[in-house]
This record gives sequence, C-alpha cells and structure tokens, in this order.
Amino acid sequence: MNGELIHHGRVGSEITLEQGQQCARACAINLVAQMKVAAGELSDVAAIVKLTVFVASADGFGEQHLVANAASELLTEIFGEAGRHARSAIGVAGLPKGSPVEAEAVIELREQGPVEFTR
Repeated sequence: MNGELIHHGRVGSEITLEQGQQCARACAINLVAQMKVAAGELSDVAAIVKLTVFVASADGFGEQHLVANAASELLTEIFGEAGRHARSAIGVAGLPKGSPVEAEAVIELREQGPVEFTR
C-alpha cells in the first residue's frame, strides 16, 4: 500500500464490489496501524466503538453495507469481542484523490477514553 490507493473510482462503475471490499479492508488495516500509534500496543484498545465507512458509489449502487462488511469483519478478526462495533455505511458521490472507500473509527483505549481516527 505505502500510501498508494489500491483502486481508484466509484464502486459499481469503475471498480467492482469485490475491489471495493479490498479497499475497505485496506482502510481497516490503516486504522489498526493508527490505533497502535495512539495506544502504544493493540492490547490497549479496549473497544472499537463505532466504524463509519464512506463508499464512493455509482448511481444506483446500493451495496455499501457489503463493502463496509470487509472492514468490520477484519476488525472483529483482530480484536475479537472488543472489535464488535456500531457501524454506518454511507454512499457518497466521490472521495478525495478518487479513493473508493474512506473509513473512520471511534475507539476506546484502556484508561484513556474514546479517540477518533480517519483513514
């Protein structure tokens, strides 16, 4: 990844649902990296409170929740029960730099309270 997008464009036109899911998973990986920076150790993440996934969507595309599932599933794989979260999956006309997916998480750190990140 190295800061580069793995796909560009809107899900449902320029890229497929599966490619959108790859992008959502990459967003989750980036969020986890930022959580580690904030927490020091991933074991200090007490809970993923909320995940918001923005999906650049073609007209008529209504499967944003399926794109977001890829990020949610990865967070649950990594954090187990602490990775279960509230979630919003929102279709948008476009995202910066042609990104198909952007994700934002609110997490709770042990002894620090909620922290918000966007990747």
